[in-house]
Amino acid sequence: MPSTSSKQNKPEWYADGLSFSCTQCGNCCSGPPGYVWMDDKEINAIATHLKLSTPDFLRRHARQVDGRWTLNERLTPKGYDCVFLQRDDQGKALCTIYSVRPVQCRTWPFWTDNLRKPADWDRAGSRCPGIDKGKLYPIEQIRILRDETPEF
Repeated sequence: MPSTSSKQNKPEWYADGLSFSCTQCGNCCSGPPGYVWMDDKEINAIATHLKLSTPDFLRRHARQVDGRWTLNERLTPKGYDCVFLQRDDQGKALCTIYSVRPVQCRTWPFWTDNLRKPADWDRAGSRCPGIDKGKLYPIEQIRILRDETPEF
């Protein structure tokens, strides 16, 4: 009798890695209403970056949902954009807090929900033109990014 289940020994479907390269389309930062969860460390880093006190940052740029903090959004012609998303004259999406963006943003598209099965990855790719293009991420790096992402 094996001591571990075959499911535990089964490699992830993306064992050969996955490709992704950001196209700056902004689709991951816009669309239907959503949440960008932040922990205390991320909140403080963003507040410092913006040269705001933590309470001022939270009052201006965040809201609490079920006891957790999320970034605010604003309605635009593209949907609900993150409050820190700006678009240049060519339509490229730019994050104004890129260097201190929350881990949820830094780990896109390697979220557990996108990695459960190939169909989930394909679903994410239907909105994200950078999925399956560009840099190949090895499974070890995908696992690190996946496991770093907060629960939604």
